[in-house]
Amino acid sequence: MNIESVKAVYFSPTRTTKAVIEGIVRGLDPVSVEVFDITRPDARIQPLRASENELLIVGVPVYRGRVPALLSGWLHAISARDTPAVCVVVYGNRIYDDALLELSDILTGCGCRPIAGAACIGEHSFSSDEMPIAEGRPDAVDLRHIEAFGREVREKLSAIPSADRIGILTLPGCRPYRGDPQIVAEDFIAVSDACTQCGICAEVCPVGAIDPEDATLTDAGVCITCSACIKSCPEQARSIKPGRVKDMSLRLYALCRERKEPEFFL
Repeated sequence: MNIESVKAVYFSPTRTTKAVIEGIVRGLDPVSVEVFDITRPDARIQPLRASENELLIVGVPVYRGRVPALLSGWLHAISARDTPAVCVVVYGNRIYDDALLELSDILTGCGCRPIAGAACIGEHSFSSDEMPIAEGRPDAVDLRHIEAFGREVREKLSAIPSADRIGILTLPGCRPYRGDPQIVAEDFIAVSDACTQCGICAEVCPVGAIDPEDATLTDAGVCITCSACIKSCPEQARSIKPGRVKDMSLRLYALCRERKEPEFFL
């Protein structure tokens, strides 16, 4: 296939999905690439359009084994026409359940033809210095595999004469999808006196849950527990307070220590 350009899309509050998508793009080494960072709310206003002469790469983190619910509307609004697509999910070393299959189904419904898929590991949003969960991932080893995957996608594309010759991509998962993608409201952020009201946490929040005038105020009903504000705070003034999320992070720290490796589907 003659692919004129790549459109790379990612939702990445803590920048792990961003790193994965960038690694795939490096492996593809396209002539032209257009990046769509849909992490911030204002980036999810205009729908995306793609043609059969473009390769679409979409990367999302896994939330409760599913594609994040807040992305559903934007993803379903993608307008494509026999566009080859690479589906990518990033999870925190636990399990990705049906998220990759769900993402593939969404893109297929928008007019895409999934040609490859990847389930990669990123540092868990609840990871901390005290309780590291997939700390530092994707790491250098991951990125070598991810870039090699990008090269394999390029080779597969070059061997296919046209989009209508793309076969059905078999991915793991179940239909109907298991789990509920909706985030349960949780007041889990503690803010210490070290907070300087710099506003960085409000800037990085993907749902606008933090008051830019008073960073100690977080709307628990809007928060998606991505921990972007915690990981971005230059003063380390934000942390997970005791409660359900803290207990969950303790369980993940105990149960998810064995290193999982990225999985690729072509």
